[in-house]
Amino acid sequence: MNAPQALPDPLAATHARGQTPYSAWIQTDVLHQLQQTVSEHPGERSWIVHVQVSELYWMLIVQELQAAQACLRAGDLAQAQATLERVVAHHAPLDAIWRSIAWMTPNDLLAILPRAAATHGQDTALQGWTYRHMVYLLGIKQAEHLQHFAPQPQRLQQLQQALASPSLYDDVLAYLHRAGHAVPADVLAHDPAQPYVPSAQVEQAWRAIYAEPGHHGPHAALQRLGETLADIAEGFMQWKFRHLMATRRTFGRRPAYFGTEGVAWLAPTMQEIPFPELWSARTSIGNPVAAAGASPCPHLARQAG
Repeated sequence: MNAPQALPDPLAATHARGQTPYSAWIQTDVLHQLQQTVSEHPGERSWIVHVQVSELYWMLIVQELQAAQACLRAGDLAQAQATLERVVAHHAPLDAIWRSIAWMTPNDLLAILPRAAATHGQDTALQGWTYRHMVYLLGIKQAEHLQHFAPQPQRLQQLQQALASPSLYDDVLAYLHRAGHAVPADVLAHDPAQPYVPSAQVEQAWRAIYAEPGHHGPHAALQRLGETLADIAEGFMQWKFRHLMATRRTFGRRPAYFGTEGVAWLAPTMQEIPFPELWSARTSIGNPVAAAGASPCPHLARQAG
């Protein structure tokens, strides 16, 4: 009779590499070597950690948005909803980590960034490929940013594909169409690489979805989807507002981004709100139904004219 075989030690491999299982899984040795400072200022490590944590959450959001798109295309609204609720949760720490650098004054930041520019060149997180991929998925399509990524051919190709592919909102509208809501054919067929043009008919579709409020109405699940999308857009805009105010606080009106005055470059982005008709419909949601032949969305009708 053969002797019983000894079970393998699950810790042996990690111990042999000089790591605990936790360190091997989380890659802590690598993680804590990633903060390469270029100055002696004590705030530089806080700045680097802040931005690196942001990068990790942006990539997490990218992956969640892509997963939600796959669920919508498969007709699985419940799973898409659960995935998008995680995106809302991911925005909370993104917002919170601004506190770790809120103490910085212009004197602090100007002791760091000129040295970083001298070592690596001038740049901004809003021109990072992770942030740009997330923005494209949220439906803010601006091809002019792609030229920045010429030194990174792999990332340039990734972003070109993201630019030319449907956004999350495109997939939401396609789902609404398949569910019987009046999303126009020209909206469904629009070039996803071009900036999205709001539609009065899409606004009316959202208004119809919200026409019967309550948790047990015929469109309760779609109303929940709409509110989650609104939460995502609000979290995204809150992050951008904090970035704008941090720039005002630590830079003033100095040139910051490629010689452009930083506040002037950032302030217009506050008008780039994802899922536009979901917001414009709020003006008419709850109003009595328009009479036959009347425009239910007069403000969008004026814009179209």
